[in-house]
Amino acid sequence: MPDVRPERPDESAAGAEAQLLGQVSGGDQDAFGELYDRFAPRVLGLVRRLLLDHAQAEEVTQEVFLEVWQSAGRFDPNKGRGATWIMTMAHRRAIDRIRSAQASRNRDTRVGIRDLEPGYDEVAENVEVVIEHERVKAAMARLSEAQRQAVSLAYYGGLTHSEIAAEIEAPIGTVKTRLRDGMIRLRDDLGVTS
Repeated sequence: MPDVRPERPDESAAGAEAQLLGQVSGGDQDAFGELYDRFAPRVLGLVRRLLLDHAQAEEVTQEVFLEVWQSAGRFDPNKGRGATWIMTMAHRRAIDRIRSAQASRNRDTRVGIRDLEPGYDEVAENVEVVIEHERVKAAMARLSEAQRQAVSLAYYGGLTHSEIAAEIEAPIGTVKTRLRDGMIRLRDDLGVTS
């Protein structure tokens, strides 16, 4: 009596999957419809667990079945089941979508950081101006009266050497000397290096 063993359900399912994929590779739309009906819920479930976003999961599921339609001829039943082949494809597509989304977020973050203008701290800026003003005021107080007068007229009054000489009724050479000496002393007191 010949050895006839009953076919196991896994073997029959694997055979049916391989047959459907073979028909799809030949362009059989009805076979593709049956394959879609059989695997779409499983593919969508897997992709949705990975992506969390239902709309994106639907898009990826469509991409998976488009790929199945286009590449069914590459399926080799000797290397595994059709279900495994389709689910592996779905998993890879979902992971690709996750990586693409992360790369996009990283790129947006880099661009955002690059374009971000540093914050302007008005309070700190005002404090710095006040402190600097106080330092200059203290340094001006240490000048002689004649130097302070010449520097004030030149820098705060905006007068030229000739105009200062006329204002204080002093020779222009004296005005230049007072300005030079006053500026040297201010530079030293304020710690300004040239």
